[in-house]
Amino acid sequence: MIYLIAMIPALGWGFMPIITTKVGGSPVNQMFGLAAGASVIGVITYLIFRPAITAPQFWFTFAIGIFWSTAQVGQFVSFKRMGVSSTIPMSTAFQLIGSCVLGILFFGNWPGSRQKIIGLIALVVVMIGVLMTSVSDDVEESRITPKNVLYLLVTTAGYLAYSTFPNMAIVKSVSPTALLLPETLGILTGATIYAFLKDPHSFRQREQYLNITSGLAWGIAGLTYIFAGQGLGVATAQLFTTVGCIYGTYGGIYILHEKKSRREFTWITFGSILIVLASAVTGFIAQLAVLL
Repeated sequence: MIYLIAMIPALGWGFMPIITTKVGGSPVNQMFGLAAGASVIGVITYLIFRPAITAPQFWFTFAIGIFWSTAQVGQFVSFKRMGVSSTIPMSTAFQLIGSCVLGILFFGNWPGSRQKIIGLIALVVVMIGVLMTSVSDDVEESRITPKNVLYLLVTTAGYLAYSTFPNMAIVKSVSPTALLLPETLGILTGATIYAFLKDPHSFRQREQYLNITSGLAWGIAGLTYIFAGQGLGVATAQLFTTVGCIYGTYGGIYILHEKKSRREFTWITFGSILIVLASAVTGFIAQLAVLL
């Protein structure tokens, strides 16, 4: 069951960029809408389950939400700069490297030597697949510039804090239903501050509230990721989310009509296959390590 749950974040986070780009609006509109929608899921979850959480655990998770919001702003800006189908694979790659390394070094994920070998091989294969999906024919016209890539890389730090927090000692034993509300309220706080600083008039704009739909998808993904992170470890849970890279990439092509040449599309197809296969392998690392 936990493996099925671990696949849900890929769906929510994979389609979230498609929804928010289709709805339109500025990065401010998109960020606030996402935060508001995610908070709705957080409140509903809390009212249904009434989970217990201490004040330190609440404020720690709240801070993680604020930190995450900085990374999501960076991704929304990158959607405008480089397009969804280019941003998603690179963002996925940066998150994979960081969260898997942190999970192995600090949280005891993949403890055995065989598990580490299998997991790292799978990670390398995923990385190759992600890079294949970002191949571009026209280098001169490409919006994938060093400046844009560096901007995305720096802002990804907020995602790393979020991806590893389910395994941190202060919240490890806390129910995921208790963590979602403070997390989403932190995201909403960060988004609100960003909106007031960047564009105070955005609260009068229709797109600010239409983007709540993307936040609903994110909220469901966020809740199930906490379950997966606590149940499987952050390294494995994060690798499962790489399937969302495929949804975002193909959604950018077919739904948002981001143009790709035949050669680019071929690279994307083979890269996507590698991502799916390697991600599936990571879900059974413990069993494979025993069998081999």
